[in-house]
Amino acid sequence: MSERIVKCLKLGYEAPGLDNPPIPGDLGIRIFENVSASAWHEWSEKVMIKVINEYRLNLIDPDHYQILLDQMSAYLNLDENIEKVELDNPTRSKNS
Repeated sequence: MSERIVKCLKLGYEAPGLDNPPIPGDLGIRIFENVSASAWHEWSEKVMIKVINEYRLNLIDPDHYQILLDQMSAYLNLDENIEKVELDNPTRSKNS
């Protein structure tokens, strides 16, 4: 079986895609069709926790979960109309 290749919106070039949609629903299908496996793993392994911490998200709260989905869409270049959160705050780092 050959590797599935997608034109990754995040990376800007063709790369191996995911084996399955990573989340349910239309957004999961959009990710599956337009985001490479490496870009998804970068989001899910490195960036997602930074967004959760930066916004102090409680993912049980539907509004907080929507913030996470919006930031995911922005990070993966699925929605250009959403402003990305500043994840590396130099002021906070100096005070830590």
